[in-house]
Amino acid sequence: MSIDTDAVRDYLTGLQHRICSALEDADGGARFIVDDWQREQGGGGRTRVLTDGAVFEQAGVNFSEVFGDNLPGSATAHRPELAGRSFRAMGVSLVIHPRNPRVPTSHANVRFFIAEKEGTDPVWWFGGGFDLTPYYGNREDCIHWHRTAKAACDPFGEDIYPSFKRWCDEYFYIRHRDEPRGIGGLFFDDLNEPDFDRAFALMRSIGDHYLPAYLPIVERRKDDPHGERERDFQLYRRGRYVEFNLVYDRGTLFGLQSGGRTESILMSLPPLVKWRYDWKPEPGSEEAELYEVYLKPKDWIHESA
Repeated sequence: MSIDTDAVRDYLTGLQHRICSALEDADGGARFIVDDWQREQGGGGRTRVLTDGAVFEQAGVNFSEVFGDNLPGSATAHRPELAGRSFRAMGVSLVIHPRNPRVPTSHANVRFFIAEKEGTDPVWWFGGGFDLTPYYGNREDCIHWHRTAKAACDPFGEDIYPSFKRWCDEYFYIRHRDEPRGIGGLFFDDLNEPDFDRAFALMRSIGDHYLPAYLPIVERRKDDPHGERERDFQLYRRGRYVEFNLVYDRGTLFGLQSGGRTESILMSLPPLVKWRYDWKPEPGSEEAELYEVYLKPKDWIHESA
């Protein structure tokens, strides 16, 4: 079996470029700055960040490729047999924080990992997915998001979407708050079946479906009216995003533990955020509806808009 790491790298760098170009067009004004960096222990990457746009308050799209002689603890915690192996990890990770509270925050990540040791076969896998974090729920948006996610998976088997959706619902769960981060999407890891070519194709399909999933929602909501109340709630809910990323997110932990570039790893955090002690939404409000209706795992594919 041939493992073409150069083809994976070419796809990932091309995906980063396509996503940044599309987001610049959607914003209509701001541009991404480009920050190339090197990792002292091996590897590097290209971080691209857009700030203070008309549509996007902050958007970060990062490509990284790192390698080393020993895997960090975050990578071997659930795969102890990989301890002591050299590794190479590459991926594109992005988080988009919109300005309008009616536009959801979105996250996507596609990655490849290979661990090698002399005298043994390499161990490799793909991972990634995308998920949506609305501040104000909208059925049309949720249905579109999940139907596009399903379309990314359908060519690879009818069991893929429900499996990856369930995985996403379980992964992006803030246990100390007993609530999901958002309305989910897709999440997968440790994918190395049935072979490299098929697994790579599935990863590409998910990466390629991110823009068709997110940009129509941005276009529908970016000019929706909002005021100080909605902005305040957006900043409060962003706090949940920060909590998840710093406490649970496997990619964040891997990056920090492997000596990755801190600025690039933490680009996922929003520029402004609020915390408030023991706050509860007003009963019957749109804010309460987010918790009662949208922050519940749901079969959005079969919902009616």
